[in-house]
Amino acid sequence: MAHCLRLRPPLANHFKTISIHYEKPNKVSRLKIRSCSAAAENTYRLVAEVKEKLEKEHNSLPVGKHGRDDEEMILWFLKDRKFSVEDAVSKLCKAIRWRKEFGVSDLSEESVERVAKTGKAYLHNYLDVQDRPVLIVDASKHFPGEHEFYEDEKLCAFLIEKALSRLPAGKQEILVILDLRGFRTQNADIKFVTFVFDAFYYYYPRRLGQVLFVDAPFIFKPVWQLIKPLVKSYASLVRFCSAKDVKEEYFTAETVPANFRE
Repeated sequence: MAHCLRLRPPLANHFKTISIHYEKPNKVSRLKIRSCSAAAENTYRLVAEVKEKLEKEHNSLPVGKHGRDDEEMILWFLKDRKFSVEDAVSKLCKAIRWRKEFGVSDLSEESVERVAKTGKAYLHNYLDVQDRPVLIVDASKHFPGEHEFYEDEKLCAFLIEKALSRLPAGKQEILVILDLRGFRTQNADIKFVTFVFDAFYYYYPRRLGQVLFVDAPFIFKPVWQLIKPLVKSYASLVRFCSAKDVKEEYFTAETVPANFRE
């Protein structure tokens, strides 16, 4: 019996293996909370500053949703302009005026029906695998001059607005797919492509997540070389890929667009 007891570990050693060491909590968590609180307070102050500046210097601008007192829109443009009040005010003025003059709030399925019937641009019924609304453009169905330029602009703005209305909670960007299969020189429209990128830059900043150029033929390359300098930093959002890439990387079997299923 004594021999068996000697094989048992000393009682003190046993307690060492399960001992709990108390350490003084550091101040990191408290500092983080204070930092977040300060950042939120500063953001609120900047939004209020932009709002006040717009009211004093641009009181002719409309109010309400997408107006000069729309705090959500103000915050979005502040983020885009890296929280520069002056830059945000300047860009907001341009965007709000454009929305009013262009009649964005009056756009409807009926107002763009004539151009939409061509099938050259539409909003896909499903989100991509990153939960982004998807705008699809069939370049082979676009012929410059077939419709008035403002009609194409209106369809573009209508589809962007429609896509944004379908953003899931917490999501901010949309995907644009430019299907270049069947593209010919008569489909080239540098002016319109420039308008699309400008619209995203000036009026819908940070909403364009990625642009896919699908199966671009050789004759499209010189067109892109002309367009690329015009779209500036947005060129980095462009990816040249195949229809197979679109099908396999951006959608599930159930959500892939019909013209990419084969």
